[in-house]
Parts: sequence; C-alpha cells; structure tokens
Amino acid sequence: MKQLIVGACLLGATALAMAQAWPTAKPIRIVVAYPAGGVSDNVARALADKLAVQLGTPVVIENRAGASGSLGVDAVAKAAPDGYTLGFAAVSPLALNPHLGKSPFDPQKDIAPVVSVMYSPVLLLGTSASRAVDFKDLIAAARARPGAVRWATSGQASLGHIMLEQIQAVAQVQITHIPYKGGGQQMNDALGGQFEVLSTNAGAAVLQHIQAGKLKPLAVGAPARLDSLPDVPTLAELKQPAANLSSLFGIYAPAQTPKAVITRINTEVNKALALPDIRAKLDATDNVPTGGTTAEFARQIAQESESNARIIRAAGIQGN
Repeated sequence: MKQLIVGACLLGATALAMAQAWPTAKPIRIVVAYPAGGVSDNVARALADKLAVQLGTPVVIENRAGASGSLGVDAVAKAAPDGYTLGFAAVSPLALNPHLGKSPFDPQKDIAPVVSVMYSPVLLLGTSASRAVDFKDLIAAARARPGAVRWATSGQASLGHIMLEQIQAVAQVQITHIPYKGGGQQMNDALGGQFEVLSTNAGAAVLQHIQAGKLKPLAVGAPARLDSLPDVPTLAELKQPAANLSSLFGIYAPAQTPKAVITRINTEVNKALALPDIRAKLDATDNVPTGGTTAEFARQIAQESESNARIIRAAGIQGN
C-alpha cells in the first residue's frame, strides 16, 4: 500500500512539474479536423496567432480532415498528453459519430475537452427548384407531395440529417434525404437547382449567395436570430425546438493532459475570444463566440451526445 501511495505521489509531482514548465519554446500544434480555407480553419488560425503571443511560443496549425472530423480528433487522442498537441473541431466527432460506429477513439477515455470556441448556426435554404418562400410553404409542399421535396445535407447521419429527421417527425411529412460527402459539391448543386432545400453552416460565401438571390433562407438552427438575417426565424420559433441545432466547436487535448495545462489553455483561449478582432472575425461569418469553463464544455458535449443517441435510435439512422 505504501508503495502505491509513493508511486501516486511521484506521478502527481511529475504532472505538476510538467504543468509548471509548460509551455517551453517548443511549438504547440493545433490539429484542425477540417480542410484548409474554411470558416473553422480560419478561426483556428486566428486563435493560433493570438495564443502564440499570449503564451510566448509558436502555435502551428495542421489540417487533418476526413471521416466527419473523426480523423483529426483521433490524431489528438493518440498524441502525447503533454500540452503540445491540441485539436479544434465540432463536438460531433465526440457526440454524434460514436453512436454510428464511426469513431476510432473512445470519446470518454481518449479525449479531454478544454474550452468551447464558437457555435456555427445551421441555415435551411431553398434553391431555385423550390417555390417555398418560408418554412411554412416548405412543409405545405412536403405534405402535398410526399417525397417530392429533396433536402441535401453534408452527409448521412450529419447534423443536417438529424435536423431533417426531427422536422419530419414533428410535421408528419416525408422529405427525401440527399446526402453529400462534404459541402463543396452540395453548394454547387444547390446553385444549379438540383434539389429543393439544403442545410449548411453559416458563412460569408453562403450569405453572399443569399444576398444575390440565389438561395432563399427559410429558417435557422441557432439559439437566436442572426444579425445578418433578422427576418429569418429560428426553428425553435417555428415550433421545431428539437431541430433547432447548431454546430458547437471547441478545443480538445489528449486524455491525461495535466489539469493545470488544460486550465491554462482554457484561460488563454477565453482571453483571445474576448479580443475585438477575433469577435469581429466570427461575427463577419455569422459564427458566435462562446468560451467558458472546461466543465461547462464537457457538460455540453455530454448533453448533445445523449440527445443524439435518442434521435438516432428513434429515427433508425444508420452511418455510412
């Protein structure tokens, strides 16, 4: 027993020493679980620049996209828990993908949530193939011709697919799901009128298409209406509270990363999120800064995971 106590004390002392020495001049790597050039990548790079100044050490970005974010988060899960490898991703690799048998890691054992960064609203948009001018029209069209309305999402079992299933269940309508393998081709086909509706995260390019009249905003998944689209109601306002979903993004670390290091990263990210230029960058793309404690972020992930599990079971959603 005495040996176990001594061993535990040594491990504790080692972790404390590591935390006190962190960071050194060694670069900190942030693995972004999505391709370069997108909104999430741009936000991660802006945060990396601020953190490098605040921490006094280089912070570099590595893009590792694939498997709906799971590849990037898996790289973090398998990294050394020394505070020099972090991840930036939506919570879906931890709260959605594992319920579909798509996770190469255990979200409970292999990943430590650090801090939420932003939520990205999900827009429900009509294309030139749709005559709907609002959400009510969309539901009426789906009710009049079951299966005729086609809804494109970024993939099978994606957040958009979850929203679709919830709307169908509440409105008692049948809508045809068109899953894509990402957003690029989905947007090209939307602009070509290849389907009636799509769900996609908010962003500067999407807003430009709306302003040009190429896409019609019907509803938004978000806690509140967007400043850029004040006349577009949230799905909660449209009596679809279960479908009123948005993408929450945050910073993660490998499990067993010293608590003191995680606390320091949390503090520095919250500082960066409070800076006017970071908030302006997020506001310009309709993404909303969040921040908060590590415990709050972990609680949000757990709640979303529980909700997704119920929806997936009820709708019989299968992964790819």
